[in-house]
Amino acid sequence: MAQQNSLDLFQEQQKFMKGTHLVTIFHNEKNLYSVVRIRLQETNLEYSEKEAVVTGYFPRIHEDETYIFFGEIKEHPRFGTQFHVEHFRKELPQSKQGIIQYLSGDLFKGIGKKTAENIVDTLGESAISKILENPSVLSEVPKLSKDKAKDIYESLREHQGLEQIMISLSQFGFGPQISMRIYQTYKDQTLEIIQNNPYKMVEDVEGIGFGRADELGHQIGISGAHPDRIRAGCLYILEQDSIQEGHVYLTLDQLVEKVKELLEHNNRENLTEFDISREITCLAEEGKLVIEEQRVYVPSLFFSEKGLVTNITRLLEQTEYKDSFPESEFLLALGKLEERLKVEYAPSQKDAIQTALMSPMLLLTGGPGTGKTTVIKGIVELYSELHGCSLDPKDYNNENPFPVLLVAPTGRAAKRMSEATGLPAVTIHRLLGWNGVEGFVHDEDNPIEGKLLIVDEVSMVDVWLANQLFKSLPSSIQVVLVGDEDQLPSVGPGQVLKDLLRSSVIPTVLLTDIYRQSQGSSIIDLAHDIKNGGLPPDISTPKSDRSFIKCNQSQIIDVVKKVAQNAKEKGYTSRDIQVLAPMYRGSAGIDQLNVMLQDLFNPKTEQKREMQFGETVYRIGDKVLQLVNQPESNVFNGDIGEIVSIFYAKENTEKQDMVVISFDGNEVTYIKQDLTQITHAYCCSIHKSQGSEFPIVILPVVKSYFRMLRRNLIYTAITRSKNFLILCGEEDALRQSIRRNDDGQRQTTLTEKLQQLHSNVDHTMNKAIDTYDEDEVPFMKDAFIGMENLSPYDFMEESER
Repeated sequence: MAQQNSLDLFQEQQKFMKGTHLVTIFHNEKNLYSVVRIRLQETNLEYSEKEAVVTGYFPRIHEDETYIFFGEIKEHPRFGTQFHVEHFRKELPQSKQGIIQYLSGDLFKGIGKKTAENIVDTLGESAISKILENPSVLSEVPKLSKDKAKDIYESLREHQGLEQIMISLSQFGFGPQISMRIYQTYKDQTLEIIQNNPYKMVEDVEGIGFGRADELGHQIGISGAHPDRIRAGCLYILEQDSIQEGHVYLTLDQLVEKVKELLEHNNRENLTEFDISREITCLAEEGKLVIEEQRVYVPSLFFSEKGLVTNITRLLEQTEYKDSFPESEFLLALGKLEERLKVEYAPSQKDAIQTALMSPMLLLTGGPGTGKTTVIKGIVELYSELHGCSLDPKDYNNENPFPVLLVAPTGRAAKRMSEATGLPAVTIHRLLGWNGVEGFVHDEDNPIEGKLLIVDEVSMVDVWLANQLFKSLPSSIQVVLVGDEDQLPSVGPGQVLKDLLRSSVIPTVLLTDIYRQSQGSSIIDLAHDIKNGGLPPDISTPKSDRSFIKCNQSQIIDVVKKVAQNAKEKGYTSRDIQVLAPMYRGSAGIDQLNVMLQDLFNPKTEQKREMQFGETVYRIGDKVLQLVNQPESNVFNGDIGEIVSIFYAKENTEKQDMVVISFDGNEVTYIKQDLTQITHAYCCSIHKSQGSEFPIVILPVVKSYFRMLRRNLIYTAITRSKNFLILCGEEDALRQSIRRNDDGQRQTTLTEKLQQLHSNVDHTMNKAIDTYDEDEVPFMKDAFIGMENLSPYDFMEESER
């Protein structure tokens, strides 16, 4: 189509398509990503079709209206030619009749044809531009009420303003997705804010960092010690330290120093400490941050810690459980349980069970193989016996809810808990009714219903989630918190389990001796050696359940491949074998390992459907990891699933590529744009493996990982292994990582605040476990019975032994 003179110079300098809406193929109301087919009227591209598909970030467009889309034409491997929109504008009607039809259309409620004619008769054919420039001109229109005049102006501003804003944002260097996010935050104030204080975006718009705002600030002359710049720097540093370092607060001196370093980077002007301190004080006065005893907090973290302390205290003040059962009655019931389960509890296990049943709260902690699961099972069984209540969920309903609540931070940890106890277990988010948009259903005004709550893997719980959980608990509930403080701390800020243990205000039982397997476990022995800061002298000597293959970084991919290949040939599947690594990038990183392992376990075939998303190819049969919480589908961060179906757009009424993933039988459908929520899981990060357990763990450790290597990282990784552990890499790197034990450097005040409230009360009850030689979990079946003669070296070729 020939280019028309009606397009201005700005349009002529860009590639465009002009047309009217035919059908909306897809529209996401959250981020406004859209796929629309248009009837093409005009373009400056070599394009001969009468229709075109345009994709990009824009609101719903209206039928029978003409739009001009600016962008780039691209060839999609499956959908063919598409026009990717960078920004757009709606072409306003030029004729008198067109303007009347436009103003009396669906966009302007309550404006009929007669009113529209009056507006055009009064203001002329340039009525729309006149109204946008000066809405007071509508007062000249006969019989037009102030309310209708206001509605007309606001509708015009909303629909025309967005288009101008998107064009302006693109000229500022923002892409269409982030531009739409900015617009959704500020609406018609967008350009005013960006042109006057772009630093405001740092605190208001997700995805805008200080660096990007500082570039814009420099362009408009905001630099040096400008208050807006300092404020943004303060908020950015606090936010980054909580997200990246896990701190709940920074000291005032730390914050001033870090902000000064940030703002003076590549800047000739020096800032004084007074300049920064002044703005910190102003931010505190506005409630944007909290200062307490020379500590500076993000408000949400300050109030999370404060709320957690308040609600723990509320629960501990309950005294009704202390003498709820005579000790003789407890011992009689315990003896019957031991006889029924054919197990004899160790003294400290008995103490843990008794404390849990006769106290409002219990902290149960210990390393792998020390009997935590056995104690959980005992607590549940004895609670049922002593309270005379059924453990069959079928005996309960909404009016009479199940009294025992078992929860964990991740879906896989909850599943393990359920398998160990035979009772239903859910994630903390699911228990609290989190829906991702409106927040949590349960809080202090709508507490959960239950009599006994057991929370496993508490080391993974950050201070935000802990506060939400505890404020949602009724005062009458008994709480058991279970975890291993030597594992990695939570991904989110805080170190809740460690702080609770250090506070010594909650009755605590510490399990120390190992008695998981009657034949012994060198994996568990290794874990406890690492926990204590050392490695066994025979780390390189093959054991029945672990081995160490020495190799360098360039050999990691080949070594992992050969070990996994041999395990596969012995009947193990990708679900049994989990490769763990601390970093995504690099030749021995998670990304490269996943490419190799996908080709090994799920290679490309002509019969197997696949879908490319970015640089990643997903196939039916792939093992994948969920990266974000999706409560509406009962899928949560850390869940591992398998791709069971792939549907192409031409095959379904939604006209969308779709991937169906089964998470232990729960099938969830993802459209292509949602594939950012998943990644391959043949190899995953050690952080993502928390709460899970795998028959075989392959753990590469090389010096190129050194930035990430810490004692608690290695400890967490090897304790994910249930039967076989294959370490590979450099022994020096392993030893160096064990020596690095700076995992306790998170700055929190939970311990201090708990101790201040409980300084005159001794709630502690610390017990050390006696030696116990029986199996840790007598009521769980070992899925690998019959494989006792295998060892990690059976998974390697003869040449590697």
